[in-house]
Amino acid sequence: MDLEVGEKVSLIIGAETDLGFTVLIEEEFEGLLYRNEIFQELKERQRIAGFIKNIREDGKIDVSLQPQGFRNVIELDTEKVVEAIYDHDGFLPLTDKSSPEEIKQVLSMSKKAFKRAVGSLYKDKTIAIEENGLALLTKK
Repeated sequence: MDLEVGEKVSLIIGAETDLGFTVLIEEEFEGLLYRNEIFQELKERQRIAGFIKNIREDGKIDVSLQPQGFRNVIELDTEKVVEAIYDHDGFLPLTDKSSPEEIKQVLSMSKKAFKRAVGSLYKDKTIAIEENGLALLTKK
């Protein structure tokens, strides 16, 4: 098996199971995408990019739609939040009080990922956290 943990791979979504979705990795290997790591609609036979999360001793492969590792994930999530604010004319009506469902619907990410991304953007002075949402700050 020539796959490595963290590697970006091509996935074809298979059948839905109790745990999530079976996937075909690089049109050769079988794997599993866990339900609690899916933040978007998936359909059988859909092609999508993914990442090798774990290759278990029994040869089974766990995959994720997000890259593994804190830095990679934060970077992708912060980009997603900034794009969403930009797409909403510079203001996104989401806060840390927003429901996990609302955050998932608007940004396709978990509330935990949202809060991490917002914290990073606020620290970098990219956004302002207002009472009823997030605003982009113009960089000077």
